[in-house]
Amino acid sequence: MRSNPAAFGSGAAIGTIGGLIGLGGAEFRLPLLISAFKFRGLEAVILNKATSLVVVATALPFRARSVPFAAIGAHWPIILNLLAGSLIGAYVGASWATRLKSETLYKIIAVLLVVIAGVLLFAHDATTATMPPLTGAYLIIAGAVAGFAIGVVASLLGVAGGEFLIPTLILLFGADVKLAGSLSLAVSLPTMVVGFARYSRDQSFSALRANWPFMLAMAAGSMLGTFIGAFLLGSVPSAILLPGLAAILVISAVKVWRHE
Repeated sequence: MRSNPAAFGSGAAIGTIGGLIGLGGAEFRLPLLISAFKFRGLEAVILNKATSLVVVATALPFRARSVPFAAIGAHWPIILNLLAGSLIGAYVGASWATRLKSETLYKIIAVLLVVIAGVLLFAHDATTATMPPLTGAYLIIAGAVAGFAIGVVASLLGVAGGEFLIPTLILLFGADVKLAGSLSLAVSLPTMVVGFARYSRDQSFSALRANWPFMLAMAAGSMLGTFIGAFLLGSVPSAILLPGLAAILVISAVKVWRHE
């Protein structure tokens, strides 16, 4: 049932899950929009994108206490490097999504959910800053390519892309985990705006205009849940949490794959 209380409750639950692993939960929200709330593929992606945009826009100032804006601004070359690819990727990904049949989009979403499950299991524990493996022009090229791929995936799923950006920032650029979290938001926000602008030209965008109270309720629930999840951070061992969440994503992927 597409009621605002149901949207708020679902958003809070998803936000709590996301907060426990340091993400916004959009990767869990998308299959719920498709399977439980019965939105069509592209409509669900657009609503997920809009909700994610609100959550990310509020998350950046919330993190300013632990990572000041000055610290983020000091790493502007990294932000611009990733944006050079992600802005193009976001536009390309949104353009592809608007041309795909719903059945094909469901299949792509299902595959990407499985990929994210793999990232949770094998790359999410990348929390220690390391020396960048590449330097100079090689690092710039690798950053732009990684940004492009992340931008495409973020647009296709309507997510912020933090599950890919944070490991990239740590492993490719040597950022520590707290800084990586804030830098990922700084990259995600303009990337999402570009994808959102492209989606606004499609007729499926009318789903957002028709369901904006639903979307705002889900966004409010997601923000509350993210706060709760961050408060509970560490209460559930990663050895239990990450495999469990990965299993949820795989089950969701199967449901989306079979969705009609």
